[in-house]
Amino acid sequence: MDGQAEFVTKLLGWLDQAGQVALGWLSSPAAWTQFALLAAAFLVARMIAGRVSRALTQLLRPAEGKEGLLQTIRRFALRFLPLLLPLIAYGLTAGGETVTRSMFGSGDVIAFGKRVFIFIAARLLVAEVLTDGFLKLLGRYVLIPVAGLYALGVLDLITTRLDETIIALGNIEFSVMALIRGVIAGSILFWLGSWSNRTSADYIKAQPALRPATRELAVKAAEIGIFGAAFLLLMSIMGIDLTAIAVLGGALGVGIGLGLQQIAANFISGIILLVEGQTTVGDYVELDGGEKGTIVKMTARACILETFDGKWIMVPNEHFITSRVVNYSDQGSANRYEAAFSVSYDTDINRIPDIINPAVGALPFVLSKPDGPDCELAGFGDSSVDFVVEYWVSGLDDGKNKYKSHVLYAIWNALKAEGIEMPYPQRVVHHRGLPDPVAA
Repeated sequence: MDGQAEFVTKLLGWLDQAGQVALGWLSSPAAWTQFALLAAAFLVARMIAGRVSRALTQLLRPAEGKEGLLQTIRRFALRFLPLLLPLIAYGLTAGGETVTRSMFGSGDVIAFGKRVFIFIAARLLVAEVLTDGFLKLLGRYVLIPVAGLYALGVLDLITTRLDETIIALGNIEFSVMALIRGVIAGSILFWLGSWSNRTSADYIKAQPALRPATRELAVKAAEIGIFGAAFLLLMSIMGIDLTAIAVLGGALGVGIGLGLQQIAANFISGIILLVEGQTTVGDYVELDGGEKGTIVKMTARACILETFDGKWIMVPNEHFITSRVVNYSDQGSANRYEAAFSVSYDTDINRIPDIINPAVGALPFVLSKPDGPDCELAGFGDSSVDFVVEYWVSGLDDGKNKYKSHVLYAIWNALKAEGIEMPYPQRVVHHRGLPDPVAA
């Protein structure tokens, strides 16, 4: 309470002093001269800013329909043109301050005008230059109030008071000013980190020379590096001893060894998968546990498989390292499949390969390399002669492609065109113990 009363007393004393200074300015010819110089500096700055703004607009305005890094930089620079007026006025006022102090021995009015121009520049920056929602919010509630306090000349008084107010949390002590500084710096740092992470991720993913696994690994590494550096820099800004962070890291290591070993195993397995690149996004895989599908996403903890019926299965990364994985390779690679069929025993089976191979090979999705369709005799059944035709396609059968269905249609149509029968099952039944019809 005593500290608060002391602060209120100081503030009231400053207000009384400010009132006396204002009355002194109103009654001082030197002050009126400085006000006139401020007005003249503003008018000259307005004239100069108008001409410079028009020249810069013509110079920096990007050509219609053109895109690129240079055009983006030009558009970004054009957004700062509203700041020319207060900044030029500040520069002219700073030069006039030296003259007034040498002539009148005082330049308080000029100094106050300089601070006012800085306040105007801050308002224009927030209102007309900044477009990001977070930055506008930060400017409205942090930058403008700070610039206002600076213009009034009380910023040093308030910051000193906040530095003297100490908050203790156990063995850690920090001032209110350090807390405010940490909140503001943390917000800016993590906003920059988020923007840098998005920009770097877009750039890395746009590199066609990198494998998908390498791109994912680079994106994760950049994300960890950016936010790790932001966190360490924030700790330094707040004045927190990084030794405490080292102790926390040791405790975290013990926690990983005792209770988080599965999470650590999945994380390390994910890094191994990304580095090796044997399994990556787009591959169709089948695990020992029965999970199978196309890998649509790889995270630090698990891989997400999408089945042919649209279901998503989350499989921990560790399973891809410790169990057997069948990788049917990514989309676009050649895979061999087979389709079975049967013909009647009355058929000349030597003709079947010459009929089926061209029919299947005529399908647009059937490949001629590494091998064309191959019709083979599979065996002799109870009611039919069994054949199987092997064929290669680019991609995976079943699901959205339905390769096998088209192959069976081609086999059916080819056999029907040649008059070859695909028989029904046949059975011979013998009856015993029936009475002799002649004797009866």
